[in-house]
Amino acid sequence: MTTFFTADTHFGDHRTINIWRRPFASVAEMNALLIERWNATVAPNDIVWHLGDVARRPADVPDLLAALNGTKHLIRGNNDPDGTLQSAGWASTADYAELVVDEHRLVLCHYPFRSWNSQHRGALNLHGHSHGRLAPMRRQFDVGVDVHDFAPVTLGDLLAKPDRRERGGSPPVRATSS
Repeated sequence: MTTFFTADTHFGDHRTINIWRRPFASVAEMNALLIERWNATVAPNDIVWHLGDVARRPADVPDLLAALNGTKHLIRGNNDPDGTLQSAGWASTADYAELVVDEHRLVLCHYPFRSWNSQHRGALNLHGHSHGRLAPMRRQFDVGVDVHDFAPVTLGDLLAKPDRRERGGSPPVRATSS
């Protein structure tokens, strides 16, 4: 069982393709690649923390969750109305969470923080919202799909990348559908 993190999938949201310059010709193409990459990365028994902005329409969320591998937890984003939180398929929903993964204390929120609990004791802030456009702070990681080739990422992956270890992030990686 592995723990993954992701954010800003924006399933079904045509605006995301234009605003964030995602390399997709259509919402259907974007949705298909997001589902494909998620399921190629996450096994059925893995855990996924989605740090917000799941989908354009709350009515689509139950079917999306059923199509995606793993036990899914949601940290609400600014584009997640109550209907998204109430959808069947979430193991938990919250606005904020603190947890320990691989002996690392994590502070999870959709929004990046300027400072966070236990920041100076080594705690890491994982967030979405900025779509890779925010200069990260030390021990802060954008887990959004725009930064991670449209797939969930493990904490080990975040910590292992030399360019992210000090800065906490990197420019978005552009994907091409296959």
